[in-house]
Amino acid sequence: MMTALRKLLYPLALLYGLIIRLRNLLYDKNIFKSQEFKTPSICIGNLNVGGSGKTPFISFLVDHFQQDHKMAILSRGYKRQSKGFQEVRLEKTATEVGDEPLQFKLQFPVVTVAVDEKRVHGMQKLESEYQPELILLDDAFQHRAVQADVNILLTMYQKPFSSDLLLPAGNLRDTKSSARRSDFIIVTKTPNIAPVAEKNRLKKKLQDYGQQPVFFSTIVYADQIIGRKENVLLSDIDQFTLVTGIAQPQPLIDHLNGLHKKFRHLRFPDHHSFTRKEIAQMISQQPILTTQKDFMRLKNFKELEEVYYLPIRFQILDEEEKFFEKLKYKLKMD
Repeated sequence: MMTALRKLLYPLALLYGLIIRLRNLLYDKNIFKSQEFKTPSICIGNLNVGGSGKTPFISFLVDHFQQDHKMAILSRGYKRQSKGFQEVRLEKTATEVGDEPLQFKLQFPVVTVAVDEKRVHGMQKLESEYQPELILLDDAFQHRAVQADVNILLTMYQKPFSSDLLLPAGNLRDTKSSARRSDFIIVTKTPNIAPVAEKNRLKKKLQDYGQQPVFFSTIVYADQIIGRKENVLLSDIDQFTLVTGIAQPQPLIDHLNGLHKKFRHLRFPDHHSFTRKEIAQMISQQPILTTQKDFMRLKNFKELEEVYYLPIRFQILDEEEKFFEKLKYKLKMD
């Protein structure tokens, strides 16, 4: 149910929708050009603003493909202070290249990770200088200048795009009808206890915007937390401060509450740039538990000696083999 404020903003959402529909129409009519590339590519994106689980899903794809294929990941590097094409290297900081690209590079050192706010230029550089066999386009569903071979749309189980409204009345940055451009819809952060009937109802609602396959997925949390100096079992830490700078921290909070952990939560906006004042306040609140994305920014502050992140793993429920069979068929890859 819309709040009174969002009802007041609804006319602006209608105007925003007209602009988005016009832009999409210009691409559909080939007035605005979408460039194709010879390298197979997968675009991963969402319609809602933030928090759909793109980062763990991209890691999930890399885990599957990297053994047999030379891979690259292209992102714009949100909130980085650099411009243009940058190859992400291990000695770089989140300020230089963005927290998520740096996270990918630390997870997958042999994979080429690059950032470029102009995705066509980034694709050209990757093809000409790095020759990958598969490119993953991070958060590129709305950026239609590149024609990907496969488009995968992510949406949260608790906040599906089908039940949302366009900005600023809701959290959609693109129209619901744009979902028809996707080849797959992945429902993320599905509770393990979600009833089959409820999942079927949601699947039917999502397929009102196309008949593409819908897969349900969840996040699996590790038992061990990773620190700058040591790794310890989460069960060995009784009290801590949880620091999050992500769009949707609630699943993590629910997980920790389910383990009956005692913690204080310091919540910051998505991709938050921590200040020296905020870090000074955290020193007396250690140990600190955070997400891997936030760790990319916090680890540079040497004053925080007891800061850890909780690794997560993306998992498609029940039909993982079927998903990869369909994906490889679309990509024309073995």
